[in-house]
Amino acid sequence: MKIKRIAILVLAFIFTLTFITSEMKTNAQPNETTVAANSLNVRTGPGLSFDVIDSLKHGEQVEIISTSGDWLKVKYKGRTGWIASWLTTTNKQGLNMQTEIVSQTDALNFRASPSVNAPILTRMNAGDKATLISREGEWVFAQFNGTKGWVHQQFISEVTAQQVKSKEQPQSFENYESFTVLVDALNVRKKADLSSKKITTIHNGETFPVQQIEGNWVQLKIDDKKDGWVYSFHGELTHNKASQSKTYDKNRKVTVLTNGTNIRESATTSSSIVSRANAGEQFTIKEEHGDWYEVILSNDQSAFIAKWVVSIEGDALTPTSTTKKPKRVPGTLKGLTIVVDPGHGGNDRGTTGARGTLEKTITLKTAELLVAKLQAAGATVHLTRDSDNYVSLQKRVWISQQQNADAFISIHYDANPDSSISGFTTYYQYRNQAALAKSINNGLQSSISLRNRGAQPGNYYVLRENRQNAVLVELGFLSNPSEELTVDSNRFRDQATYGIYKGILNYFDASSQ
Repeated sequence: MKIKRIAILVLAFIFTLTFITSEMKTNAQPNETTVAANSLNVRTGPGLSFDVIDSLKHGEQVEIISTSGDWLKVKYKGRTGWIASWLTTTNKQGLNMQTEIVSQTDALNFRASPSVNAPILTRMNAGDKATLISREGEWVFAQFNGTKGWVHQQFISEVTAQQVKSKEQPQSFENYESFTVLVDALNVRKKADLSSKKITTIHNGETFPVQQIEGNWVQLKIDDKKDGWVYSFHGELTHNKASQSKTYDKNRKVTVLTNGTNIRESATTSSSIVSRANAGEQFTIKEEHGDWYEVILSNDQSAFIAKWVVSIEGDALTPTSTTKKPKRVPGTLKGLTIVVDPGHGGNDRGTTGARGTLEKTITLKTAELLVAKLQAAGATVHLTRDSDNYVSLQKRVWISQQQNADAFISIHYDANPDSSISGFTTYYQYRNQAALAKSINNGLQSSISLRNRGAQPGNYYVLRENRQNAVLVELGFLSNPSEELTVDSNRFRDQATYGIYKGILNYFDASSQ
């Protein structure tokens, strides 16, 4: 009897051990990822241009099958599809990649329980990091400086520990070579603060070397004895590429891809235009300077032309402007090619809202909805980016011209040091862009309730350097806390993209009459 009892205990122990081991194997899914967004679309392929076939909810876990760039092919509920990796929290290859939360605001309350009425344990300032432990609804449980508590997800962003580590490395500003002023007059301040002392004023078209960047502020070297801070929204940052010169064979030529291409005095878009060239014209390359070719003009003088507006012998890229397009069907967008440009991306966050909303994130969400509407109407649509990656302004314009776009729509959200300013604005640069801008502005006015600031000229690179019919839309001010809450919603983005779609359709219907 005693032996029988021992045998039963041994069998029970073995069963328990087997169960625990099985549970450990079940829970340890090195190739799983967890949905971090409130809702995540599942698509037929790795990109925003692919059809949506399903959606996943916050906290759902799916199995990773393969990857393509920033996209994950996943298995869930017996089905497969593609999701955006930047909207998930992933443990890759069995590595324990802890998720960190980063405060997007100063004096963020760290509470004892997930409630605004709970006692405040401590406070986080903008940029402070804590380790994420769990979630409950819209609240996140985390550990900050040895204290465990709750913060509201509205005021934080999330990154993996690996990403945080890379961000903690001393920041190199070699990627930002210069800052060009795009407003009539811009105050330079002693510190990165609007209340700081003004030390001088700089003016439209002036370019200065970048010293460092802090949030939405840029420190510039004004002269040998003076540097100061300016608000980044009032100018254009230039990314420095490899500056080494490369001498070409004397017979190597570049071929211009589009009519009206600028040829400049030096290798920067802020330099003077010395000539213009049309599609098919060729110039002999003298040297290569980063993103520019130094070419020889017909008068034997040297000048500079951007790489993204030309092809060279041996390149696979050729102008698409000669491709015959199908005839457009009235009342639809069939036969039209439209390039949608979600502003910013990657290390270029754009503006950060008063409540922590990142412009680069919601421009991509807005683009996704706009693409769906345009494709449903029959348009061929190209995105300048379909994930959270950096794309230079030059490349965005190049895509527009290479695709011979009938319309180029750049999507942004606005900011201003005065948090009371509100409304949407539609910008154009040239007269041939004005009619499309006004039509889109009218479409937005009929679809959203924000203050209409009108269609007006704007000196933006993607408009200024773009020979296609280009428009830049600012869909409200993230610097206005109330307006930030309005625009950062699926309902607003759906209404806004319907307004843009309606404006595009009305413009082309009117043009064909």
